[in-house]
Amino acid sequence: MRFGCCGSMISPEKDPSGIEIVETLAELQFDYIELSLSHLTSMDEAAFSKLARRIERSGIACEACNNFVPARIRLTGPDADLGSALEYAKAALDRAGRLGARTIVFGSSGAKNVPAGFPHDQAWRQIVQFLQALGPLAAPYGITIAIEPLNRQESNIVTLAAEGLRLSRDVGHPNIQLLIDFYHLRRENEDFGILLEAKSAIRHVHFAEVRSRIFPIDDDDDYQTFFDYLQKIGYDGRCSIEAYTKNFGSEAPRALAMLKAIASRSKK
Repeated sequence: MRFGCCGSMISPEKDPSGIEIVETLAELQFDYIELSLSHLTSMDEAAFSKLARRIERSGIACEACNNFVPARIRLTGPDADLGSALEYAKAALDRAGRLGARTIVFGSSGAKNVPAGFPHDQAWRQIVQFLQALGPLAAPYGITIAIEPLNRQESNIVTLAAEGLRLSRDVGHPNIQLLIDFYHLRRENEDFGILLEAKSAIRHVHFAEVRSRIFPIDDDDDYQTFFDYLQKIGYDGRCSIEAYTKNFGSEAPRALAMLKAIASRSKK
């Protein structure tokens, strides 16, 4: 399994893209960094080129991106505009592709949350339509769009991993798959058995301590159970820490060491 870290939650007010931690992640021997795609897409070309050179010099790659679609791009409701959404997505995919990213996380609650009074089933169809059009755009880059179910405190549609799996099946494109986020899964008290049902649809994993969404530095029985389920389905892909921290320099190496140890125990 490859372990990375989402940079955008470390100092969101100072550095919303997440790039500031890339050199430290390389020094700590993380495998990759996960950056905020909406912020990368909003950069002018000079700033983006500078960021790309910094990543190249760091020694690790941006293998994944989160924060895909910003809230200003409406995906559901009467103001949804598929054409505009896809134009934005094309620009975002180009930026992610230039960095060599292989996974883009589709949580994007602000863009996809269903407006009050709008039919939920119609919003679902709008999301399916967007993702069905997105799959063929992502394929030439070798990028998989990983649907991220978000707990009900953050989103009002696709809140369970089971719903994320159903959405991926409704879309029916090989480049549209599923992300399992330990934090959201446990916030919704969803059974780990959903991993057995999803199996090969799971293409990316996020991880954080459940109570406060902080770096996982204190072991918990649920952590081992979760990784045991990942082992059962043969998952050996990427796992990103997506969490807040008040002391990144201290907590990042502790979290990485603990997750590697837990994953190693699951192999036995």
